[in-house]
Amino acid sequence: MRKIIFVLLFILLIFSLSFPLDFDTANKEFFEARRDRDKNRMLTLIQTLEDDQNLLKDSQLLTVIADCYLEYGHWGVTGREKEKYYEKARSYAEKAIQIDPNNGRAWYIAGASIGRLAQYKGIVQSLFMLGDFDKYIGKAIEILKDPLYKGFALLAMGMRYRDVPWPLYNYDKAEKYMKEALKYVPNYPNIYLELGYLYLKTNKKDLAKEMFLKVINSDPHPWLVKTHEESIELAKKELEKIK
Repeated sequence: MRKIIFVLLFILLIFSLSFPLDFDTANKEFFEARRDRDKNRMLTLIQTLEDDQNLLKDSQLLTVIADCYLEYGHWGVTGREKEKYYEKARSYAEKAIQIDPNNGRAWYIAGASIGRLAQYKGIVQSLFMLGDFDKYIGKAIEILKDPLYKGFALLAMGMRYRDVPWPLYNYDKAEKYMKEALKYVPNYPNIYLELGYLYLKTNKKDLAKEMFLKVINSDPHPWLVKTHEESIELAKKELEKIK
């Protein structure tokens, strides 16, 4: 009986997405699919948006599909397949920016896509991509009003100064950006995870342990439940190493 209900609900979802989507509907669908890391739901949304004749004229819908590709590339595929999704995310985000240069979320997605693409490009090409990353994420930090995405952008910049060896690591800047991110999304424990990695790099093991424990003992952000579950497992592994 439960299986039949699930199938009916899935058919209803597909039927409801067979019509052109407005931004609020598409965005809600994206947030729920990301929250649950629901592959079928995310792919259905991507296909529906791809089929929408208004997609390339609408900065907001372009932003949603860019976010879909960015997110699905992170947990929906493996290996080199990720690169294809990040390329699509960047392309759609840049199209959104062309239509609306004040679309802060699109600036963030473009920058985050570049950051993830750099993992697959080799050290030399990755360094050439750093300028674009700084441009997009810096602009996102400047103009974003949405506290969730402002926090994402600040965290991304913090990780950039923590992890990128060129021109030089800057751990003070990394900490500053990450702590600033907490002001916008204090209920996003993943920031504590990244601070924990930073403190490990700077040999501040007590602070690192404190951050990892905060991840484990914090409630998840309501829109990032599966992300939190993943962060808890990573934090537990790091705590085992510290012991």
